[in-house]
Amino acid sequence: MKATGIVRRIDDLGRVVIPKEIRRVLRIREGDPLEIYTSSSGEVILKKYSPINELGQFAGEYAETASSILGSTVIVSDTDQIVAASGAGKSDYMDKKVDYELDKIIQSKTSHQEAGKIIVPILSHGDAIGSITILPKQDRSLGEVEFKAAEIGASFLAKQMEH
Repeated sequence: MKATGIVRRIDDLGRVVIPKEIRRVLRIREGDPLEIYTSSSGEVILKKYSPINELGQFAGEYAETASSILGSTVIVSDTDQIVAASGAGKSDYMDKKVDYELDKIIQSKTSHQEAGKIIVPILSHGDAIGSITILPKQDRSLGEVEFKAAEIGASFLAKQMEH
């Protein structure tokens, strides 16, 4: 663990304020769920909760299936990092952090399509919890089929979260 040098007191309701600097660096927004862990040495650990990580197997199977059928690279992310990828360059994407551009698209809750990629946010109960990105093969462009495949995947993963 990395020491920050910041000390906070617990108020009379048991609340602790997470400093703005830490929230900014870890991209923790108001309303974001946090998991609370304790260690045997008495530490309390807060971890940003990722519902997509619970669907890691489904996300991976979707990415593999869609990639093999479409012949494209398929990437599934939560709001912080890539959780599944399949196709060309898979290893370049796995466990990478979500960049500013992708984060902006996820938070906008609207699909994004351009010649080089398709991004569809995964929305569960109205909240943006991740995205599906489809990248083309070098010699192909993306069209309606890939866009619909991303929408189906996003809807399927969202439905899994709701059950």
